[in-house]
This record gives sequence, C-alpha cells and structure tokens, in this order.
Amino acid sequence: MSFAENLKETRKRNQMSQEELAEMLGVSRQAVSRWELGDGYPEVEKLIILGEKLNVSLDYLLLDKKEFDETAPDKERVQSSNRTIRITSPNEGVIIDTTLVMRSQEFKGSKNSPKYALFASEKGNSIFGPLNRFLGWYRDIENITKEIEEINQAMDKGEASYILRYSVKCKRKFLKVEME
Repeated sequence: MSFAENLKETRKRNQMSQEELAEMLGVSRQAVSRWELGDGYPEVEKLIILGEKLNVSLDYLLLDKKEFDETAPDKERVQSSNRTIRITSPNEGVIIDTTLVMRSQEFKGSKNSPKYALFASEKGNSIFGPLNRFLGWYRDIENITKEIEEINQAMDKGEASYILRYSVKCKRKFLKVEME
C-alpha cells in the first residue's frame, strides 16, 4: 500500500476524522486530505508525530509495498534470499543482519532536513507485514542510491558485513529532524 492508503487506514483505525488529525498535527484539514489522496507528503517532523500519536512505525506509513516487489529497480531495493549481510549504522547505533534494504520516498522537510531514509528488513513479521528497521538518514537521492549500490556489491561479493558510509548524522530539535 502507498503512504496515502496507509495514512487513511491508520487514521480510520484510530477512529479519527481528518479534522481531528489535522488539529493534532497543527495543519489544515485540506492538507490531511491531500496526503490521503496521494498529493504530497507531510514534513519529516509531522511524520514523527504521526508515528508516535497513531502508534505506528514510520516504515509502515512510508514504505509503499508495491515499490519493493520483484520489478523494483535495483537502485531502490536490494534483496537476496540466500545471502545475509550484517549492516552497521554508526550514526544511529544500529547493527542488523538482513537480506533486504530499501529507501523511503522523498521527505519534504526544511532545507536542513534529510530527504531520504534507509531501512532494512528483519526476519519475522508483524500484523502489518515485515519488520523494518531504520538504518539512517540521507541528504539526497545520490547518496542513498550510492549506499544501496555498494551494499548490493558487497552482497554480490559475499561479504559478511557492511558499514554505512553516506548516511548523515542528524539531531532532533523538538519534533524536527535536522542534519548536523
């Protein structure tokens, strides 16, 4: 499902109107309506509030399941059913064994906000599908694409581990995420 569908489904499951969600986020009802129609995305800080207040993970809200099927370009997704790689994210303090990494859609935040996030799929499932772990923030499409390509090359070579090289260190400022 897309972000728009996930947002609408989650809002309804929490028995909220668009107006109530808009008030909670400090935006207009029309903004929520546009998001649910697939016409844009909230800013990063609004996404964080959504996840916390609606009790869902950002990866559930953001990851378009169709985007990661077998026809997705290799630059957006890396999967190998018979090879596992241990990925270390120094900026986030995360280490995960995975066979799948994927990028988010572009975030529309402030000038100093990261534009993309990288996720890795963990073994096991929740009621919403695969468990995805946040690995890091990225400044632009070029850096996250380069990261995914290098992870793919490491997996092709049979390497056991990979340390993220292009993620940016970020800090939370109230409800905003900004690059340091």
